[in-house]
Amino acid sequence: MVQVNNYKIENFDKEVLREYDIRGIVGDNINENTAYTIGRTFGFIVKKKLTSNIIATGYDGRLTSPVLHKALCEGLRDSGAKVINIGMGPTPMTYFAHYHLNADAVIMVTGSHNPSEYNGFKMVLNKHSFFAKDIQSLQKLLDENKLELTMGEIHNQDITKEYIERNLLNINLNRELKIAWDPGNGAMGKVTREIAEKLFNSKNIIINEIVDGNFPNHHPDPTVPKNMVQLIDAVKKNNCDIGLAFDGDGDRLGVIDNLGNIVWADQYMLLLCSEITALYDNPKIIMDVKCSKVFFDEAKKINCDPIMSRTGHSPIKEKMKELSSPLSGEMSGHVCYGDDFYGYDDAMYVGLRLLRILANQHKSLSELMEVYPKTFSTPETRFDVDESRKFTIIDEVKERLKNSDERIIDIDGVRVENDEGWFLMRASNTQNQLTCRAESTSENGLLKLIEIIEHQLSLSGVSYKFTI
Repeated sequence: MVQVNNYKIENFDKEVLREYDIRGIVGDNINENTAYTIGRTFGFIVKKKLTSNIIATGYDGRLTSPVLHKALCEGLRDSGAKVINIGMGPTPMTYFAHYHLNADAVIMVTGSHNPSEYNGFKMVLNKHSFFAKDIQSLQKLLDENKLELTMGEIHNQDITKEYIERNLLNINLNRELKIAWDPGNGAMGKVTREIAEKLFNSKNIIINEIVDGNFPNHHPDPTVPKNMVQLIDAVKKNNCDIGLAFDGDGDRLGVIDNLGNIVWADQYMLLLCSEITALYDNPKIIMDVKCSKVFFDEAKKINCDPIMSRTGHSPIKEKMKELSSPLSGEMSGHVCYGDDFYGYDDAMYVGLRLLRILANQHKSLSELMEVYPKTFSTPETRFDVDESRKFTIIDEVKERLKNSDERIIDIDGVRVENDEGWFLMRASNTQNQLTCRAESTSENGLLKLIEIIEHQLSLSGVSYKFTI
């Protein structure tokens, strides 16, 4: 370890260098030295690849984010970077800084939707996701001892006003909507009220607005039904047309219809597609393997070209660039607009586009959704397993099922389709968890699929019982 001022350059714990970001438990495998080391290594890479070396940074509302962000900025400065600190806010505002400030790269300090003891770092270089092998290269730099100490500078710049104005650009509501908003005490709470108040033709109910890293009201993960209970109550109590929920750093969107039903991402994506298909000829829409077969079938019917992808907002964003996709997303609520936007996942912008679509309709959200085939499904179910076993378990399941009569899709984990419906089992790239989901056209069919999942898990030494 090399001591520099108040920090030490030190090797990364192997578990924190994840597929899409760097993430761990603060005080265990993430600390201020980690943040400083990220600054030194990432800054070195940016300096070698680009000339101006301008790096914008931001941080979310977690209690540990300010100190980690300070160490990160000093590490970047000591790599020779010109650091622009935009302060606390949602991750999409840091992504916006990349374009608005003409930066070479950005880093966001955020634990995303993880429990409060976690924190981490999301990175973008030259408008491309910095993930997978890129992240692993940070440790390689330490091994090669190539870092140089070069003094840069740190400036503060508030771009909140510009971020709000850009998100509201071209968003007009053609009829009045009553909207319930739930930032979940996460970083999107910084801008929710001002956006709502500037949104013409809207009446707004905002809950859990104050940014609080303790997350005192519920965990900020809109893919978990119990986290949506307060928003459901707000929609029903106030007779709202729609409810919008955000995760801790504001890059994932949850939706509640006017009757208080959860509208999952692969469902509301069909409404977003209905607008896109009028703007593009047979647009390519990327969705991940966790999404309903209904989405892929229905998207084709409205002249879209749906493409199944492995899960992960980083690879999906890169695939969007490759295919010139105007809209793509995943079941977790990461949705990215290339149409009239930058191609990254901003849950506020996605929510505003959805509001615009709804305001152009004479039907309620529940009426718009009821035209699609009804299915019985589990939510996206996640449960802990040993980190060293999570990928092995999926390989074991895949091997056992490879000679079965079912259709096997193995682009990410194992997705099995049969006469009853389909199910997915995959290892999380961000946590020591397995993710499972099943869907059928009948309740009995769903139970049969769940039996297969539970049996396969038991054969690999995992005991888990689904509740639906």
